Amino acid sequence: MGGVDRRFRALVCAYAVSGYGNYLNLIALSLFSYRVTGTAFGVGVVMALRLSSGFVAALTAAALSARTTRLRTMVLADVAQGLAMTALALCAARTPMWLLCGAVVVMGAGNTYFTVALRSAIPAMVGQESRTRANGLLVTARSVATVLGFASAAPVIAFGGYASAFAVNAASFAVSAGALLALRPRTDGAEEPVREESGRGKDANAPRRPRPWHGVAGLPGLLLGMIMLRGVDALASSSHNVALPVVAHAAAPADPALFMTRFWVAWAVGTIAAHLVLKRAQWGSAWPERAFAIGTLTMSGSFVAAFTGLPAAGLMVAAACAGFADGWTEIVYTSRLQASPDRQRSRLFGMSATAETAGFALGTVLAAAALEALPALSVVGMFHGAAVCGALLLLLFATAGARSLSSTSGEEGDTHGTRTGTGTLPGA
Repeated sequence: MGGVDRRFRALVCAYAVSGYGNYLNLIALSLFSYRVTGTAFGVGVVMALRLSSGFVAALTAAALSARTTRLRTMVLADVAQGLAMTALALCAARTPMWLLCGAVVVMGAGNTYFTVALRSAIPAMVGQESRTRANGLLVTARSVATVLGFASAAPVIAFGGYASAFAVNAASFAVSAGALLALRPRTDGAEEPVREESGRGKDANAPRRPRPWHGVAGLPGLLLGMIMLRGVDALASSSHNVALPVVAHAAAPADPALFMTRFWVAWAVGTIAAHLVLKRAQWGSAWPERAFAIGTLTMSGSFVAAFTGLPAAGLMVAAACAGFADGWTEIVYTSRLQASPDRQRSRLFGMSATAETAGFALGTVLAAAALEALPALSVVGMFHGAAVCGALLLLLFATAGARSLSSTSGEEGDTHGTRTGTGTLPGA
């Protein structure tokens, strides 16, 4: 099977609707949490619960995938989140603390389970050869949903209160679950043959020369390095997410919302451009690791530049560059993990979700504390500096690995076995 057909595009549209509801709810739920708890500490506790439940879900996602289908996981995740939002919508006037905490736990876990299942199911839905384009469509849909969700949060809450925002989010989950049930895409595929560097199938148990970047637990070292860098990138990204509202109020006190809207719209345009470029690109062996590292370097540099006090036009250019690199890394990274055998994908995306959630949670706490004593540029620069160091390290090992593989291929011909995570895109 394969190809990004109309059925998959319909699923992407449903995913965009669900994403819109999530980003609308991200603002609404934060404000609502403050109203219920009455303190900033209470808001922090609610956010910690959501992140903690997502972290636990990431740890158990692979085990869940072994007991049920990915389609069922996604549908149940949508239904559970929709019910949680419906409960909050009905009780918005007087919401007990236990209900709010229960809802955010369901939201955190449900979002993680859905994301892991969706990402690992893409090759079965569209085929290995089309997974890069499919990932690009998902990134584009998420970017548009982000901008629309953030932009419409204020008018939706002003018009109908928090109950209306929660109801919209519940309806968005219903749309997503309904589309999945109606289209019933294939989400679990047969095992695919592992191919070596030359592209020919070979016995995976053939003798191989040990290499220093081989990983642990049967996973290639470079692949583990990508997952670790993704976690560091999430930690770095938390800094600009926390610092952006602070800078918006300082730079445009009369209209901070306009400042943030410009930033995120430009960012979204950049992510869409990344999809348009990548779906036409051609590449070779070891490209994903290098491209991911270079994209992370570019993204970190662009985000830091956005906090240097640029004029409005310069800010939008920096945000667009950051969005392009963000979309680039997302598509390359996701496509690389999807190149793994079907039995490994849920495990890999579970590990990735664990790293991303832990990195973002830790970064949010540290960045918020650092902003009390340091300017936003210093905080964002330090956090993204860590991502730059990690990206340079991955780039170094990826380059060394590619050279060693080339040398080994010349010495041994095609005698070595499975590759060490240097897959090509698409169709690795």
